[in-house]
Amino acid sequence: MENFLELNLNEILRRSIARMHFKVPTPIQSEAIPQALNGKDILGTAQTGTGKTLCYGIACLNKLLIDKASSALIICPTRELAVQVGQVLNDLIENKMNIQSAILIGGESMQRQLKQLSRRPRLIIGTPGRLNDHLKRKSLRLHETYFLVLDETDRMLDMGFAPQIEQILKFIPKRHQTLLFSATLPQNIIRIAEKYLSEPVRISVGSTTKPISKIKQEVIQVNEADKYHKLLDQLYERKGSILVFVKTKRNADKMVDRLCRDGHKCDTMHGNLRQSKRQRTLTAFRSGKLRILISTELAARGLDVPSIQHVINYHLPQVAEDFIHRIGRTARAGKEGCALTFLTPNDKQMWKEIQRLINPNMHSEFNGPEKFNYRKNKKFSRFGKHKKNKNNFKSRKNKLGFRDRGKKKFGFKNNFKQKRNKAQLYS
Repeated sequence: MENFLELNLNEILRRSIARMHFKVPTPIQSEAIPQALNGKDILGTAQTGTGKTLCYGIACLNKLLIDKASSALIICPTRELAVQVGQVLNDLIENKMNIQSAILIGGESMQRQLKQLSRRPRLIIGTPGRLNDHLKRKSLRLHETYFLVLDETDRMLDMGFAPQIEQILKFIPKRHQTLLFSATLPQNIIRIAEKYLSEPVRISVGSTTKPISKIKQEVIQVNEADKYHKLLDQLYERKGSILVFVKTKRNADKMVDRLCRDGHKCDTMHGNLRQSKRQRTLTAFRSGKLRILISTELAARGLDVPSIQHVINYHLPQVAEDFIHRIGRTARAGKEGCALTFLTPNDKQMWKEIQRLINPNMHSEFNGPEKFNYRKNKKFSRFGKHKKNKNNFKSRKNKLGFRDRGKKKFGFKNNFKQKRNKAQLYS
């Protein structure tokens, strides 16, 4: 398939695709959509940003237009991805189609969602937790579901949603079509496919362990003490929107505070924030009102912001595969992008794992900086701060209660190494 017009689609849907200016399909779309239109179950893997949403979206809407009695269920791992999928499909839906949709995600008003369900929507998009909540309340009925999509399935399993997914599938009729999409294909995905898919068509486009070729990758080897200042340099040098990944929610909040004090317009997105706050932040980032977004792994999967020019790995992920998903947030829809990674001496082992994943035959040497030597580096004082700050030593003394008070308060002897270590804890 070289053009969407070649597909045997409902005429209203065909006009809607033309209105959205979708002309040439991506490789995964050209292989998966014809099979899905023929009613086949699909087990699909492809790199991020290759248009998987439109793969199942077109087939799903076409089925709902042909069979007025059937309904569809799309299960996503995160609230943001569910909202994003809903926006894409609702853009395709025209009034003439007479297809109502509902987005069922956590963090939003249950009453509002019950109102959506009262309209008898035929297209349900949701996250596993909230879908189960509605099933327990008997406010959601899936007995007419024919078209089922499991999107970013590997991510859902990583997040521990396997029991919830199995519970949801108990409510779906035996006769249905399933499309399972995943960025990777570990053994647990294969087991789910064998259990719930019927003679699936296996579709794989490109390597799922290699970054998109249009991503320019850069590495900066740095000591932990210099890391934030190096980040500031990069933020000043780079133009366009920037997504920065950190390890924890606390890291994200602290970094936003520091960057705002240094004059940068930025915000954070992580799991502890209310859904309304997360959605406002994401909308501001998409529209360009917000240039810098600091995020945990929450934004590493499925997030589609076409205008992201730069991804910065301030901390490495805890799982090597997540590195691919992180940098896949840039260079989307055929555009070019840049991914920058900071490496410290503590990152040696994880960086080797990432390199082995990307290129198993490559022998990667880690030439990171040695552990920082406070005594030998003349630019720095004994406590790791620049000598220009004359009050620094006094303030540290007051904090720690050095000399006689130090022995009583903290239980360490009056020697340099222990003082330095304690000072670092309070910096």
